[in-house]
Amino acid sequence: MIKLTYVLRRRPTMSREEFHRYWNEEHARLVASKAEILHIRRYVQVDTLETPLDGPLSAGRGHDEPYDGVAELWFDSIEDVAGALGTEEGQAAAAELLEDEGRFIDLPRSPIWMGEEHVVVG
Repeated sequence: MIKLTYVLRRRPTMSREEFHRYWNEEHARLVASKAEILHIRRYVQVDTLETPLDGPLSAGRGHDEPYDGVAELWFDSIEDVAGALGTEEGQAAAAELLEDEGRFIDLPRSPIWMGEEHVVVG
């Protein structure tokens, strides 16, 4: 399995609440509607929480501001992703998702990459 990880920061004009509502409701529905076309096997949204542990966890790490969340998408293989994106329908779906992401994500400050999981515990 291949995993796309996308670490998200919201657009500066959005509150945390607005960002999470849009991402969890509007964008989630759009991703779900494109999952078959793009061969997405699993899609998980991880919302950042504000907790009393934030300070101790960040201490000594030199963190910038926290991210607002992480999107995780699983695919069978890199070839499967490339195959989906090699079709007109797949390109249109990817373009629609990117356009929607621009409505709530600060794209230049939100890293994205493909990787392979290596389970250590569990």
